[in-house]
Amino acid sequence: MFKIGDFSKVCRIPVSTLRYYADVGLLPPAQIDPFTGYRYYSFDQLPRLYRILALKDLNLTLEQIRQALDENLGLDEMRGMLRMRQAEIEQHIAEEQARLARVAARIKQIEQENNAMAQYDVILKAVEPLHVMALRSVIPTPEGVAHILMAAFPMLVSRGIQPNGAPFMMYHDTEFKGQDIDVEVAFPVSEAISEPITLEDGRAFRIYDLPGATVASVVYEGSYDALETPYTAIGHWIETNGYHISGAPREIYLRAPEEGVLPLTEIQYPVEKAADTRS
Repeated sequence: MFKIGDFSKVCRIPVSTLRYYADVGLLPPAQIDPFTGYRYYSFDQLPRLYRILALKDLNLTLEQIRQALDENLGLDEMRGMLRMRQAEIEQHIAEEQARLARVAARIKQIEQENNAMAQYDVILKAVEPLHVMALRSVIPTPEGVAHILMAAFPMLVSRGIQPNGAPFMMYHDTEFKGQDIDVEVAFPVSEAISEPITLEDGRAFRIYDLPGATVASVVYEGSYDALETPYTAIGHWIETNGYHISGAPREIYLRAPEEGVLPLTEIQYPVEKAADTRS
């Protein structure tokens, strides 16, 4: 029998680790002196300890290790546990490889001389579903977009409807090229609101649930006249990082322009990971 310190030296495991394994029930001492409280271990416990260390090296949780040791798992159960761990590791590797690609893309972006896009930080995030009141219109020029937004908000307020989030535009035409633009102005509203508003010209606000999505997002502080650069930056990020656009882009107006204060706008593109076409 060995005192815990001597056993620690034999198996080259810190005393603190042996105490912890004992406390969680993984490797109780072979004997505890009832008078001194000293813990004693034996060589017979080495196979169990080595099994713990081998499974720990696979990054199994202590609870999974306990199950493997104490619940007499069959080969199929053990195989299933390890395959699950294998899938987790593969997923982690894929995520880190994607992160590595984003780092490389950002380095390339920074190294490009006079690249205004480098100042924009694009992130990938999940957005929750939204209950919205929206009005969709086809307008002849981009200049008409602001008019729709400014006209729609008073319509809601005059009818006692107070949006509970920042208004935004969704562009259903991704390329303008001077033709008519299919846009939708939307206001997040309470789920209790279900009655649409009909305008004098017969158009009606539609109330519906906008699905959640994974979006590439960038925040821009500055004039609406200079939105082209952040749009270019987010488009470059999407292409470089292997995504494709899966829905109408959203232009969210976080802060309206005021005297001495620039507007703050968030641009969101719903995206999905592009399929790997490599053979």
